[in-house]
Amino acid sequence: MLKEKVKEELEKIFYQLFGEKPHFNLEIPPEGFGDLSSNIALRYSKVLKKNPREVAEDIVKELSKNPLFQKIEVAGPGFINFWFSKDALLGILKKILDLGERAFEKNIGNSLKIQFEYGSANPTGPFTVGHGRQIVIGDVLASVYEILGFDVTRELYLNDAGRQIDLLAYSLWVRYNQVLGREDLEIPEDGYKGEYLIDLAKKLVEEWKDKYLNVWNEDVKKIFRKRALEEMVKGMKKTIEKIGSEFDVFYSESSLIEDGTVNKVLEFLREKGYIYEKEGATWFKVSKFVDEDDKVLIKRDGSFTYFLTDIAYHYKKYERGFKKVFDIWGSDHHGHINRMRAAMKALGISEDFLNVIIHQFVTLKKSGEIVKMSTRAGRFITLNDLIDEVGVDAVRYFFSMVDPNTHMVFDVDLAKMKTMENPVYYVQYAHARISSLFRNAKEKNIKFVKGKNLDLLENEHERKVLRKLDLFDEVLEDVALTFSPNKLTRYLEDLSHDFHVFYTHNTILDPENPKLSNARLNLSLGVQIVIKKGLGILGVKAPDRM
Repeated sequence: MLKEKVKEELEKIFYQLFGEKPHFNLEIPPEGFGDLSSNIALRYSKVLKKNPREVAEDIVKELSKNPLFQKIEVAGPGFINFWFSKDALLGILKKILDLGERAFEKNIGNSLKIQFEYGSANPTGPFTVGHGRQIVIGDVLASVYEILGFDVTRELYLNDAGRQIDLLAYSLWVRYNQVLGREDLEIPEDGYKGEYLIDLAKKLVEEWKDKYLNVWNEDVKKIFRKRALEEMVKGMKKTIEKIGSEFDVFYSESSLIEDGTVNKVLEFLREKGYIYEKEGATWFKVSKFVDEDDKVLIKRDGSFTYFLTDIAYHYKKYERGFKKVFDIWGSDHHGHINRMRAAMKALGISEDFLNVIIHQFVTLKKSGEIVKMSTRAGRFITLNDLIDEVGVDAVRYFFSMVDPNTHMVFDVDLAKMKTMENPVYYVQYAHARISSLFRNAKEKNIKFVKGKNLDLLENEHERKVLRKLDLFDEVLEDVALTFSPNKLTRYLEDLSHDFHVFYTHNTILDPENPKLSNARLNLSLGVQIVIKKGLGILGVKAPDRM
C-alpha cells in the first residue's frame, strides 16, 4: 500500500535531516489537496525550534525527486500534501492484475494461533436476528484476520448446562401434554413459549404417543432435556448453514463439567485463596483484581453459575494453545467483561489474551414501523424468517454495514429493493456491470490483453479509481484493528461509486481506440477483483449478471 511507502520515506528523510525517529499522522485530505497529507512538520517544529513551514520545506526538498510522487506541496501553517505519481498508482493495479485476490494476503499475524468465539447461545430456541448480527460480525472479522496471516479457529459455545435447559425441557413437556389434550398446564412465566416448541411437541406425540402424558419426574426430565437439546442444536446448525457460515468447533458448556475442567479451575482458585464461602454460596474475589463486587461461582443449591463455567471455558481455551481469543458478545453482556478479566488475572493468564467485542441490539423496521418482539413470550422474527424474506446476501451485508457499537435498525423494505438505493445491490451491480463489459467487448471484437496499455489511464476518473484500489489493504487492516466490518462495506460502496462515475463519464469500449479500451478494461478488472474479494470476505455473492 502506498501509504506505508510514504510513511517509510518520510521517516527515513526526517531522521536524515533531524536525527529523530518521528511519530506522525498521514491522512486523506479534502478533494484538491493531494492523495495524502501529513502533519509531521507541525508536530516537530517546537522540538526542532524551527518554523513548521521551514521544517516542511526541508522535507519536501529531499522528497521531491522520489519517483513515488508526482507533486509535493507545503500548505497552510506547515501541512505537507502528496500527490502520487502515475507509475506508483499503476503499480498497484499491476499487482492486483498479476496476483488476483492473493494480492491482499499478508503475514502480519505470522500464523499466530487465535480464536474467534461468536454466535454463542442458549440452545433454547431458534437464532434471533441479534444472533445473526453477531454471527456475521464474527465471520467477517475471522476472515480478515486469516487474510492478514493469523491461524484462526471459529468457535460457537453452546450454553447447554444449567437451569435454562431444565426450563426448556419442562416447557416442551407442557406443550407435549397440551397437544395430547391437557388444558390445565401452563408454561411458567420464565419458560419458553414460542411456536417452535408446539411443532416439536406434535412431532414427539407422533413418535411417543401418550407415553409421558401426566408423567413428570427426573427420568422424564432427562429424556425431554436430551431431545429438546438435540432438536435445538440441529435447528441452529441448519440456520448457520443457511446464513452461509461455518464453524470449526461447537463447544459444549456441559463438557467442561463432565471432563473436570470446572473442578480443576475451582481447586486452582481455592489454592490461591481467591474464593471463599458466604451465605451458603461460593464466591470469587473479583474485587481483588478489578473495581467491582465479588461474584458467586456456586449457588446455595450447589449449582454452578454461568460465570464459573465461562471461567473454565476460557481456561480451556488457554490450555488448547490459543495465544489470543476474541469473544463477540451482545451489549447485555457488557457487565461480564471486567469480572472475566479478573478471572484471567487470577489464573495467571496475560491481560492481552482475552479480547471482547461488544455489539448492540437489532430492531427490524417494516413499512416504516418498528417490529415489536419478545423472545420469552415467543413473539419474534427468527433469523431464518429474515433470511427467507430478504435473502442471505442482504442479511449478511446489512449486518456488516453498521458499526457493531451502534444500535441497528434493519430496514427490511430497503434490503428487498432491487435498485441502486440498496447498498448491497449497488455494490453487486458494479461487479455485474464489469462482467457485462467483458461480454460486450467480445461481441465488439475488442481484444483484451491483461496488463497492457495501462499508461493510457490518466484522466481524473481513472486516477480516482486507481487511488481507491490502493486503499483496500489499509481498509482490511483498519477493520481488524478496530473490529469494524462496516469500514469494509463503506469502502466497497465508495469504490463502486467511483467506478460507476468512471463508467458513466468515459467510453470504455471504443472499437476505434482499442488500446484505450484495453487500458480501461484492465482498470475495470482491477475493480472487479477487489469487489469480489471484499464481498467474499462479507460472505456475499458477486454475481456476473443482475
